[in-house]
Amino acid sequence: MSKVIYIETYGCQMNVADSETVLSIVQSENFGYTKDILKADVIILNTCSVRDNAEQKIWNRLDYLKGLKRKNKSLKIGIIGCMAQRIDRELLENQTVDFVAGPDSYRNLPELINETDIVPKVCNVEFNINETYSGINPIKTNENISGFISITRGCNNFCSYCVVPYTRGRERSRDCKGILNEVEYLKSVNCKEITLLGQNVNSYICETEKYPVNFPKLIELTAETIPESRIRFTTSHPKDLSDELIKVIADNKNICNHIHLPVQSGSNKILKLMNRKYTREWYLDRINTIKKIIPECGLSTDVFCGFSGETEEDFQQTLDLMEHVKFDSAFMFKYSVRQGTYAAKNLPDDVPEETKIDRLNRMIELQNKISLQNNKADIGKTFEVLIEGFSKRSDDMLFGRTQQNKVVVFFKKNVTKGEFVKVKITDASSATLKGIII
Repeated sequence: MSKVIYIETYGCQMNVADSETVLSIVQSENFGYTKDILKADVIILNTCSVRDNAEQKIWNRLDYLKGLKRKNKSLKIGIIGCMAQRIDRELLENQTVDFVAGPDSYRNLPELINETDIVPKVCNVEFNINETYSGINPIKTNENISGFISITRGCNNFCSYCVVPYTRGRERSRDCKGILNEVEYLKSVNCKEITLLGQNVNSYICETEKYPVNFPKLIELTAETIPESRIRFTTSHPKDLSDELIKVIADNKNICNHIHLPVQSGSNKILKLMNRKYTREWYLDRINTIKKIIPECGLSTDVFCGFSGETEEDFQQTLDLMEHVKFDSAFMFKYSVRQGTYAAKNLPDDVPEETKIDRLNRMIELQNKISLQNNKADIGKTFEVLIEGFSKRSDDMLFGRTQQNKVVVFFKKNVTKGEFVKVKITDASSATLKGIII
């Protein structure tokens, strides 16, 4: 009888896409799949290492899984993803863990799992610069009308605080034809919105027989392939965000008018220490170009405080930039050292914890105010909304997203999940728009 797999995914959208790739790989080797953890023979945790609290979730989860192993002696537990790559030995020392596999080792998972029947602890964290998982159609594990496609793997930027180049390896792009085949596959399983993923999607490049395909060309080809579906992408690095890409978004109605553009800091001094390879002025020029070419474009960002050497003046420059840009939303954090990075080895973690917390709270307070202002400005406007499901608060309400990636809730009437509807905005909070179908 074949083993049955249960997968839990932590972290970013790229990990969601990776879990669907893993499921395709193991099912091709006759492993089963279950959504019930208590019915599994093998439990796989797909992990993230970007921040310390992401790893703490896994250690806490392993404490729970230890209890399941006591009840089921044959149960196997595996850790895959960035955390497995970063601290494979430490994980294998944990009594609960039977195998670990890095992001380039997923094709070998069936063999690793079977090997645990013979060897107590198995591991594969070899980097493979040629691995892009081309030829594998990920298997969707839920009924979401959205799908994710990884177009690049790894990263060459080496921001001083970031562990990604050390856990996912150097950057490489997938074959354009393989990506478009996957686009067609997701369309066939009724995906109404597809997101192209990469640590830096802007640097995508594929040398075809006829001509090189860069990211603006790839997303244009994607838009032509599925004209009735929405297309999103993430993440863009500011240093590589080109006018060409901005114009392609403006020229294609089904490419969403939303750009996530991580800034991280508003201080040139801190940006240099972070090795971000752009200045505050460059970033603001990109924002101004976006607003000029795509006036209704939604803008979001990543930003954090408390990095090495950050003074109150540096922090105020970050707040000033946030005020100037007026992001619709932001992922905000306080700095935590990631072992193995340049910053961990060479830059002191010299901002006191209480100062980090204070600055983070002030940053969140400011962004909440800006988000509320932006959302209230949408009252009276009408947006196309893709319905994603029922509201958490009421079965009489549905929710969906605008092209600008804003959440809208509204009474359901005679529409259902996966439909596009026109919604007029009647009210707003800092996080949500409310409206009526017209």
